[in-house]
Amino acid sequence: MRRYAAILVVLVVTIVMMLCSRDRKRFFTHDGVVWTTEYHITYEASLDLGDSIQFILNTLDMSVSPYNKASLITALNENSTTRTDAYIRRLMEAATTVNRESGGAYDPTVMPLVNAWGFGYKSGSLPTRLQIDSILQFVGMDKVALHGDTLTKRDPRVMLDFSSIAKGMACDEIGRMLARNGAENWLVEIGGEVMASGVNAHGTPWNVAVDLPSDQADTTIHEAAMTITLDSAAVATSGNYRKWRQEGGNKLSHLIDPRTGDNRTGTLLSVTIIASDCMTADAWATACMVMGDSTTRAMMEPRRDLGVLTISADTVSGALVVWSNAAFADRVVTP
Repeated sequence: MRRYAAILVVLVVTIVMMLCSRDRKRFFTHDGVVWTTEYHITYEASLDLGDSIQFILNTLDMSVSPYNKASLITALNENSTTRTDAYIRRLMEAATTVNRESGGAYDPTVMPLVNAWGFGYKSGSLPTRLQIDSILQFVGMDKVALHGDTLTKRDPRVMLDFSSIAKGMACDEIGRMLARNGAENWLVEIGGEVMASGVNAHGTPWNVAVDLPSDQADTTIHEAAMTITLDSAAVATSGNYRKWRQEGGNKLSHLIDPRTGDNRTGTLLSVTIIASDCMTADAWATACMVMGDSTTRAMMEPRRDLGVLTISADTVSGALVVWSNAAFADRVVTP
């Protein structure tokens, strides 16, 4: 009898130790490449959630990547289906809001223009004014609508490209998954877009550096303009200093104004947005780059829900001019 009691005690102790070990949290890292850009994820949990992270990235790729020929967004663009999924409906909702508030500066139907200018998944170089005007006939959020889970187009040539906010959505989705699994402290970074919660492994707030614009399109060197702190917030940066090319002596930016079809160049070099979610930050960073320096400052100066930083080039000296609203300044880490 004593022998069985001893065995029972050992089993109980073993089970308790296993449960305690399972509940003991530690920091994990998960790195990789998605949509031709690197991602880095750090989180505190009681178990490795790498498989769940990869599942989210794979699912999003099959849903919203226009570069994936088997994705749902490709099928919608090719008019082989009108069915949407929850991801596309959420992207449409966010895009419609930012499109309206930005006066059309942000518009995911801009894809045919991006292709025409040679910055999309189809070849192009320098479209004529006639070609641009022809494409503008089927660009605009007013030409597409959702009815339940069905997408309707006023013109079958309308195409959707959510690349500008897909990375932000991925950051948000992974963050939600980590939270559902009990993680309170985590940072998700995909191609420079970041969502963070809680503290890092040292028990201090997550600090994120904002890059200074560089004139080298393919540079991997990062020089910080400043550092901000993030907790239950996201940050995204858009700029015209990395993705550009020379064409006939002109410097062409990958940013295309969906309202006019023009290549958007100017003194505004980069915009960084802090928001409660990364998808919103991503969309507004693109919208502000299209709107330009003065319009962005006038619109964003009074806003408290969005932190905004712009870095521009002085038209005379070429020196960098840094501006931010109060909501952004509150997040800046002082030396």
